[in-house]
Amino acid sequence: MNTDYLVDRARIKDHILRYATGIDRRDWALYRSIFADRLTIDFSSWSGEPASVMDANDWVAGVRRTLEPFDATQHVLTNFVTEVTGERATCTCYMAAHHHLVTGDLREMHSIGGYYVHDLRRAPEGWLIHRTQLNVTWEMGDRALFEQAALRAAPGT
Repeated sequence: MNTDYLVDRARIKDHILRYATGIDRRDWALYRSIFADRLTIDFSSWSGEPASVMDANDWVAGVRRTLEPFDATQHVLTNFVTEVTGERATCTCYMAAHHHLVTGDLREMHSIGGYYVHDLRRAPEGWLIHRTQLNVTWEMGDRALFEQAALRAAPGT
């Protein structure tokens, strides 16, 4: 294992950690910076919808609309396994995502856990995610919190 391979693995891990940091700090420019302009999103284990190719700006805008109304989110990524082959890489990591909503004295949380598989390609500006797949293996709480959060962002509410 040469040092270039180890450096690539470290850079990819740091890059993937920006996924969680961008969302939880509501730093949408940071979150956008990790993706190629067009990417494949496969969240079928969560949504039931098939994978789709989309514009990264549209993906980020959708995540922002969904998660920004929550009082807080915390995305934890760990157990990184990264394979680098030339200009391509795959990074698999465990994940837990917590979504907090406070209404008066009521404090509610919805959490999911599982793992991500990210496919990346080397670009002049560094590694970029071209495909991401969420694999949910557990869930706690009420999914209706997402609907409640969305109502906060709706006009006139």
